[in-house]
Amino acid sequence: MDNIRIIAANADNIHEYGMCGYKNIKQESYQRKLQWLKQRFAEGMKFKVLYAEKEGAIGAIEYVPGEYAWRPVDADGYLFIHCIFIMQRQYKTKGYGKLMLDECLRDAQKENRHGVAVVTREGTWMAGKELFIKNDFAVVDQAPPDFELLVKKINPNAPLPKFKGDWEKKQAKYAKGLTIITCGQCPYTAKAVKEISETAEEIYRITPGVIEFKDSRDARENSPCAFGTFGIVYNGKLIAEHPVSKTRFKNIMNKTLK
Repeated sequence: MDNIRIIAANADNIHEYGMCGYKNIKQESYQRKLQWLKQRFAEGMKFKVLYAEKEGAIGAIEYVPGEYAWRPVDADGYLFIHCIFIMQRQYKTKGYGKLMLDECLRDAQKENRHGVAVVTREGTWMAGKELFIKNDFAVVDQAPPDFELLVKKINPNAPLPKFKGDWEKKQAKYAKGLTIITCGQCPYTAKAVKEISETAEEIYRITPGVIEFKDSRDARENSPCAFGTFGIVYNGKLIAEHPVSKTRFKNIMNKTLK
């Protein structure tokens, strides 16, 4: 097995490792994530690459001070994990997830943070909670349909993080037509927005509104679901809480329009 190490990426060296599986710097998705990251580094974000000597970048962990979290949470004083992933199957279940998590916990201690928080769910697009439970995180809040907020405290007297809530009220802001909510945090959302917009026009004769969150406060305060960085709302009702393919979007719309 390759020698594995963790490399702290920054705006100058990120091109050596790629981002979230993207390596072509000319791709729109890559450039969107790059521009987003450049602004976030100034806010204290860490993007650390899990690097194998032969394979190159095989995973990463992204975390930020809770004051700048791009999920709808109150997590001031904590470090907040946006995402943690390993891309290649042969490196999974080898303890490398814990390696990255420990890196985050060490930074939390160095920065005198209350602890570390993360949102999980079952299924795709977000880490499951198993890794965190194994490393002494505890579930402290829940949000529909299956999101959970987990925390590992360093300061036992610190207040617990929580979800912002008021999901139905926030969905009601987008009461007319089709609205796609997005931002630059995940490079895969650009493709989803393009395909969903084209499908909505071609099949349903609907021109969607696209709302792009420009800063973390916008994502924390205005997201209509716990995913935070993506959502699809139709006539005030959330119909997708993570990026979906055009086929999945058609299935959702056909069911919604019955």
